[in-house]
Amino acid sequence: MASVTSLRDSVQQHLASALSAALPEAADADPLLRRSDRADYQANGILALAKKAKANPRELATQVVSGITTGDVIADVEVSGPGFLNITVADKAITENLAARYADDTGRLGVPYAAHPGTTVIDYAQPNVAKEMHVGHLRSAVIGDAMVRLLEFTGENVVRRHHIGDWGTQFGMLIQYLDEHPHELDHKESEVSGEEAMSNLDRLYKTARKLFDSDEEFKTRARRRVVDLQAGDPKTLAIWQKFVDESKIYFFSVFDKLDMEVRDPDIVGESGYNDMLAETCRLLEESGVAVRSEGALCVFFDDIKGPEGNPVPLIVQKSDGGYGYAATDLSAIRDRVFNLKASTLLYVVDARQALHFRMVFQTARRAGWLNDDVTAVQLAFGTVLGKDGKPFKTREGETVKLENLLDEAVERATAVVREKAEKVGLTEDEIVENGRYVGVGAVKYADLSTSAVRDYKFDLDQMVSLNGDTSVYLQYAYARIQSILRKAGEARPAAHPELALAPAERALGLHLDQFAETVLEVAAAREPHKMAAYLYQLASLLTSFYDQCPVLKADSPAQVENRLFLVDLTARTLHEGMALLGIRTPGKL
Repeated sequence: MASVTSLRDSVQQHLASALSAALPEAADADPLLRRSDRADYQANGILALAKKAKANPRELATQVVSGITTGDVIADVEVSGPGFLNITVADKAITENLAARYADDTGRLGVPYAAHPGTTVIDYAQPNVAKEMHVGHLRSAVIGDAMVRLLEFTGENVVRRHHIGDWGTQFGMLIQYLDEHPHELDHKESEVSGEEAMSNLDRLYKTARKLFDSDEEFKTRARRRVVDLQAGDPKTLAIWQKFVDESKIYFFSVFDKLDMEVRDPDIVGESGYNDMLAETCRLLEESGVAVRSEGALCVFFDDIKGPEGNPVPLIVQKSDGGYGYAATDLSAIRDRVFNLKASTLLYVVDARQALHFRMVFQTARRAGWLNDDVTAVQLAFGTVLGKDGKPFKTREGETVKLENLLDEAVERATAVVREKAEKVGLTEDEIVENGRYVGVGAVKYADLSTSAVRDYKFDLDQMVSLNGDTSVYLQYAYARIQSILRKAGEARPAAHPELALAPAERALGLHLDQFAETVLEVAAAREPHKMAAYLYQLASLLTSFYDQCPVLKADSPAQVENRLFLVDLTARTLHEGMALLGIRTPGKL
């Protein structure tokens, strides 16, 4: 089915036609139409046009109104103030528009695809091999997953990349220790859980570190192993691969708890660009983009200075010949632009790395790897804070493990679900499943409902609350509609454009109509918190609708059908919108 023209676009077309007739030179002008609390829409563009044409804005507005035909789309237009237009949409137009969205058998609710889709490589969810994931990994994973879903829904070709930390000096120490103690990780992958796998690696790391710090001979052997690893020694690589495989068991278990799909081919860590590093450095040096300074290969910037006013360089290769993060990140850009043919590079990375990425992007532009056809953006995110407003830690002052946090969220949510289980007839299996969806949804929504760049407080009590701006509130709104639909008996949802709409029905309908433009705007601006805000307002308007408009006890069979149609479309919109954020909507809660 083709996309559905929004009410806003229909009104805009009528306005543009009348404006062009009144002022021919304004044929392509934007009437600046927006939602208003004084009417359904308000047009503010006439003031600027009148000023440009040296005309009286109120007189021009009156002239435009005289050229608008009211009827099927626009019910009423009035001039307000110095020349604003207050526009009321016809009830029939609202219902017919929503009926077209409801009839969309593609499941897209009439949402069009983006006008000019391209290829976006999105770098997100970047855990480290042999290290447990903590609360700091939450935001990159959750925000990145939502952006993948939103972009793919708009027609973008999305390539996922999980740039895991799987290279560097610590692996020489780990490999050497495991080589000397070969039975430390002696088990089959099928016999161990992800948490146990990482616990084994964590124990191994601590033991190896203790030996590294106390035994000079072992330290020497471990440093030799780093050289062997970088040189591609087969035995060393085989042991390193064992660490990577062991860590992946754990990564996949955590992402599964997060209800997130992470595919093995999408995991391309630091090691994946190892063969490109020397060439990256050569190209930068030969082009003059990077220069040698005290033995290191550096890129300098006129506009980037340190605390004392001295230039802060991007070090691509260290004076001892080793490669830093910059070399890997620049090689990744080359791969993503030239091999993956990306038009957009999106990095969902902590805001504290903003300077690093600013320098990397500038370097890639100077080298010609980024050009006017490729956009590179860091979708920076803030810190997860505790209730005290400080970085979220355990009582012992340690970083909170992500698995523990998710387990506690699910436990709290399951208790909330259990309280109402008997009333709605949930089985024990349904309580457990819904508890998981509510708990994980609560964590994701708390993150996504905050502008990414802002810090936010992690408060589980608030997150699993039925009241306020929480995913639980939205999930219960969805489940409540499903309950009404189950109780409807023979009555079926059906649009009745001939019926007049109550104020609460109009408000709900006009907001439902905004879903399509919201999806496209959120994806283009990379601001998933605005989707969360849209959905929360939708659930709030639904609550007002319930209070004012009986559904199953409406005045006539036609009105029952029309209101069932309205709530069913609301449920579908909540379901689709929440799915774009990676959150499930259980049918019974």
